Amino acid sequence: MSSFYQGPKEGVPLGGNDGGEGPARPPPQPPFQVDDSQATTSYANFCRITGTPEEVFIDFGINPQPFAPPSGTIVITQRIVMNYYTAKRLLQVLHLTIQRHEATFGVLETDVQRRIRGSSGGGAPQTPFHPNS
Repeated sequence: MSSFYQGPKEGVPLGGNDGGEGPARPPPQPPFQVDDSQATTSYANFCRITGTPEEVFIDFGINPQPFAPPSGTIVITQRIVMNYYTAKRLLQVLHLTIQRHEATFGVLETDVQRRIRGSSGGGAPQTPFHPNS
């Protein structure tokens, strides 16, 4: 089992009412246990999202041609079903996670053509990398 603490949202100060204006702050949530011993790990480079009025369906699979429109069948290997409240919480935590990653490592460019370096379109830089330069 692993411990996970879901404390106050980022930017919300800890502690109670300090006598100033405003409502009293709720106490931090106690830690809870998460048993991930039965979890399986999968990789996906394809995601499809559909839904009903009550639930969101997120399908994951492998696209064998990730840089071109798929010409064959994409096999869905995992499906996650959740309600819209959970989906919104997932959206918020994914957004925060990507923001932190980009603040540390730089912006993630999702357009492959913009990530290609050089004018040849081959993906390799025009000038070789020299560690001493």
